[in-house]
Amino acid sequence: MDKYKKLASNTLVFAIGTFSSKLLTVILTAYYTRVMADGDFGGASLIQNAVNILVPIVTLSVDSAALRFALDKFSNKKGVFTTGIAVDIIGFGVFCLFVPVVKNITINDFNMGQYALALYLMLLGSSLRQLCQQFVRGKGSVKLYAVDGVLATATSAAATFLYLGVFKWGINGYIFAIFTSDILSVVFLFMGAQLWKYIDLGELRKSSVYPMLKYSIPLIPTVILWWIINTSDQYMVTYFKGVSLSGIYTAAYKIPNLVVVFAGIFINAWQLSAVDEYNRRGNSRFFTNVFNVYSGSLFVVGAVLITLSKFITSIYLGSEYYSSWQYEPILVIATIFSCLVNFYASVYMAKKKSVLSMLTAGVGAIINIVLNFVLIPSLGAYGAAIATAVSFVVVFLIRAKNTKQFVDIRIDSSSFWPSAILMLASSIFVIFEVPNEKTSLLISLAITVLITIMNFQSVVGILKLLFDKFVKKRG
Repeated sequence: MDKYKKLASNTLVFAIGTFSSKLLTVILTAYYTRVMADGDFGGASLIQNAVNILVPIVTLSVDSAALRFALDKFSNKKGVFTTGIAVDIIGFGVFCLFVPVVKNITINDFNMGQYALALYLMLLGSSLRQLCQQFVRGKGSVKLYAVDGVLATATSAAATFLYLGVFKWGINGYIFAIFTSDILSVVFLFMGAQLWKYIDLGELRKSSVYPMLKYSIPLIPTVILWWIINTSDQYMVTYFKGVSLSGIYTAAYKIPNLVVVFAGIFINAWQLSAVDEYNRRGNSRFFTNVFNVYSGSLFVVGAVLITLSKFITSIYLGSEYYSSWQYEPILVIATIFSCLVNFYASVYMAKKKSVLSMLTAGVGAIINIVLNFVLIPSLGAYGAAIATAVSFVVVFLIRAKNTKQFVDIRIDSSSFWPSAILMLASSIFVIFEVPNEKTSLLISLAITVLITIMNFQSVVGILKLLFDKFVKKRG
């Protein structure tokens, strides 16, 4: 199958499986902000973010290794999945020894310890589901992966409305709903992909375990560093300003995450193509073409979200969270550059250079921590948003230069940087309402149109290419 056609086909499949779950996230966020107080929503998010950082530590990021090694055509699939299951179970068992420590964790006025059981269940469910998902995706069962996404959407919605709407379990209901959906997803993937056939303790040999851990262990600090950039600001806002503002700031992330909805669908498909095409002739041109249309699309979507941030917030979030709109334009910029950084991560993944991924993320994490300490006490949540945006921009610049030794991705400087600068200008007009609210909105709208025009050619170019591959070949 042609490389562009395969990328488009996989993107469509992942869209079917992912879009429903992402759409549910949008709907549930509106539901959460109406049935949960800002303190509860902030607290539930703290627990969820804690689990997100604990999963790679406890499991040694073995799910990422399961994906990468399952992608190799001649890999020992039994050895890959058995190693993953063994690491997950052993890691969770070891972490159970730290229950007394977890029960005594308090951040400012929020006692995380009282939700220790919910945290452990969510950790177990998330670990197993991520492993099964990545292995199934890596061995090529993308349609099954997509179906799982749809079913997980249904179970998550049902559990959320039951636990929060009927039982009124609050924070525990928020976490138990996620756990319920994850466990049912694991059961479905085991049955649908017959994963039990890939469990063979006799395959736990050095030839299987060592290469996977050599690849995955450097990803542990990488994930931690990304967590610092993405999530630590929420904890620091909680520490310096309290859990209520943390809840507002968490809600502000929900609008920029609309960018991630679409970018994540594409990245799932792109990772498969990046590994397939990395060692083939013409890979530089392929990577460059895809990057330019990807970045151009992100800029257009980002510009629209910045312009409509107040309007979207007013209909999307509860009234208690309306003030979160003021942080959204900066977070949109941060999110766009995080998506661009993830594109370059695919190069490291194809080359199996997990150490370089770690080092580049480390630079961003250090910058983020320093700026958070400097900016949050004086600027509050604005400081956290600025720190996050600066961190991602710096990591993007580093990776864009560093990955040229592997693949020469040529950024279209005539549209890329002008689009980025215009987005920043639009954010300033929207946030400060200069010279007034109505005029600033019109200026931001004009900037959005300009960004769309600037990136129109690259989008049309790739659409023409796809037309040639799909339609003309069939004709």
